[in-house]
Amino acid sequence: MATLAKPSPALPVTIDDVRAAAMRIEGALVKTPTLYSRTLSQLTGAEVYLKFENLQFTAAYKERGALNTLLQLSDEAKAKGVIAASAGNHAQGLAYHGARLGVPVTIVMPRHTPTIKVMQTQSHGATVVLEGETFDAAYAHARTLEAERGYTFVHPFDDPMIIAGQGTTALEMFEAEPRLDTLVIPIGGGGLISGCAIVARAQDHDVEVVGVEAELFPSMYNRVNGTQYPCEGDTLAEGIAVKEPGGITAQIVEALVDDIQLVSERRLEEAVSLLLQIEKTVVEGAGAAGLAALLQHPERFAGKTCGIILCGGNIDTHLLANVLLRDLARSGRLARLRIRLKDRPGALYNVARIFDAQQVNIIEVYHQRVFTTLPAKGLVTDIECETRDRAHLDRLIAALKAEGYEVAPVELA
Repeated sequence: MATLAKPSPALPVTIDDVRAAAMRIEGALVKTPTLYSRTLSQLTGAEVYLKFENLQFTAAYKERGALNTLLQLSDEAKAKGVIAASAGNHAQGLAYHGARLGVPVTIVMPRHTPTIKVMQTQSHGATVVLEGETFDAAYAHARTLEAERGYTFVHPFDDPMIIAGQGTTALEMFEAEPRLDTLVIPIGGGGLISGCAIVARAQDHDVEVVGVEAELFPSMYNRVNGTQYPCEGDTLAEGIAVKEPGGITAQIVEALVDDIQLVSERRLEEAVSLLLQIEKTVVEGAGAAGLAALLQHPERFAGKTCGIILCGGNIDTHLLANVLLRDLARSGRLARLRIRLKDRPGALYNVARIFDAQQVNIIEVYHQRVFTTLPAKGLVTDIECETRDRAHLDRLIAALKAEGYEVAPVELA
């Protein structure tokens, strides 16, 4: 896409606001490392530096903006408490630091919010109110409670204090590696990229700021490009699955962000898997979006010194396991082969003999006799197996075909 225009309007957040936020929150959260990844750099063709925000206590950068906001409340506002609508990292960051500071926190979540998210937020001392079937309904109820009870509403992204707090992430990145010339940052509502773009523009050299959104939720992309792509679907990057970006954040993005890239679900899955395998770190889909952009658009970032923020690590363990298994299947290290056999004694043994000769480990065998389009004496067998790599799998398939078997891999979407 074309580079976004960058006028110079008076923006509601300045570099001085971000620096003040950094001083305000210093010592109260983790100053996460910014580390060079030699393997990912070789893989992508860029110089890759990773900012491990998944190492915060609540496993996400959201603590920064939440704490910066809480510290600026009046004593009266602190006594009455704060409220937010969130089922994700914002809820946990606000709850955790509210409890630390003695500020009552109420979080409104949709009724269908997974129990684990409710329990995690409650474990940090927040009062959780379940209301509505959608986030919009929960948000509306939170604003109603704000008016009725005198709470202070803390927006997850569209607030200058939140944006300034999130921008401290980039301050730490440039302190650790001043040579960064490109920031690749996930966009949901836009709070993180807004704060980081303000920091990037304050550097003494040109720094390109590139946003990343999931293809299923290109809300900020639509906003700045005038497109109307749909924002819906089940995305691995649920932390950035935002249908409407903020007004303040959109203003900053339009002024300061150079480009927005869209990434596929497959690349998001690959990025999550690579970060676990290579960096030995657990990252949620939204947190892996920056790396996903380098994987999907390598020519866009070739030769650049890129800072990538791993902005969160809150991923369901079952989902993570599924992502890892799918990645093994796509790489050929895990496969399911559908083989047509003749229904006679020794048929399965003869197939297993070929697997043994090729040194392929059989994990599971599925016989299908009834629910098949084959004749009554026909037999379909699915064999799930482990191989070393795609070439090893190809040799197995070739050996099966050489023995006269009809065989086809069961492919992933």
